[in-house]
Amino acid sequence: MNVLVCGGAGYIGSHTVYELIERGYNVVVVDNLANGHKEAVHKNAKLYLGDLRDSEFTDRVFNENDIDAVMDFAAFSIVEGSMADPLKYYDNNIYSMLKLLESMNKAGVKKIVFSSTAAVYGEPKKGIISETDKTEPTNPYGETKLAIEKMLKWADNAYGIKYVALRYFNAAGAHISGKIGEAHSPETHLIPIVLQTAMGKREKMFIFGDDYPTEDGTCIRDYIHVTDLADAHIKALKKLIETEQSGIYNLGNGKGFSVKQIIETAKKVTGKDFKVEIQPRRAGDPSALIASSKKAEKELVWKPKFDSLEKIIETAWLWHKNNPNGYNNI
Repeated sequence: MNVLVCGGAGYIGSHTVYELIERGYNVVVVDNLANGHKEAVHKNAKLYLGDLRDSEFTDRVFNENDIDAVMDFAAFSIVEGSMADPLKYYDNNIYSMLKLLESMNKAGVKKIVFSSTAAVYGEPKKGIISETDKTEPTNPYGETKLAIEKMLKWADNAYGIKYVALRYFNAAGAHISGKIGEAHSPETHLIPIVLQTAMGKREKMFIFGDDYPTEDGTCIRDYIHVTDLADAHIKALKKLIETEQSGIYNLGNGKGFSVKQIIETAKKVTGKDFKVEIQPRRAGDPSALIASSKKAEKELVWKPKFDSLEKIIETAWLWHKNNPNGYNNI
């Protein structure tokens, strides 16, 4: 089977490409390298450098390859960036999906797995979040992902393009081989920031609020290993092929870890001690966000394998300590 992976040079996309190739799929990658890294792309994948918003380019990819299905990871995903420049996010995220769906329809490709986000829920009223909860995004990034989910619904209705949208929580960790991992600039994710502090690249680690109504007073989040996310995408594709039914699924560990737990586990895994400073709460940070992944477990027959915080941080640390400057070292 030939799978087109859009954004296959990015963090989650590159890990999914590795999993696809290891399981015998033929993979074509499209990436404009706005956030991706050429070095992250598996050597056995066919890489096209270009932008999905360029219809001529995207049509050429479909014309030159007998594509059976698409996985789409191509998006800007920094919440703060979307607040500062929302039109940039609408243009990149929504317009690229519009052009991708047009090209898919012209080429007769009727299956897509879409990388959505828990940001579509906004600030939920309860700690455990299910797919039936209200979708009320609180930032333009979440709004663009929700708009794409709705676009996919209507594309299914009109053109028969079947889709699975995967709403995942905090992606973390790195490939177990240490060959690829997380490399953002600037880095905004908690675990890489903690590990950068352990490496001495940051003077101290900040905790924003230790007075939340949680066991240790710090925010709790659901962290899901990037390889488990990749596995879920492949299982979602299999479901699409077998059932021809569209669907939406949460992906998470189903349990949360606090900021203090992340820091203490990182100290244990790395063997490094570092300064930690308490800062005031940040506006809009809910005390706990945890996914209910029961629907994915049942319908996709999916369950996280890297389900302990120690395992997740160990894989991230292997990548970061060997690549302290990300892909600039390779």
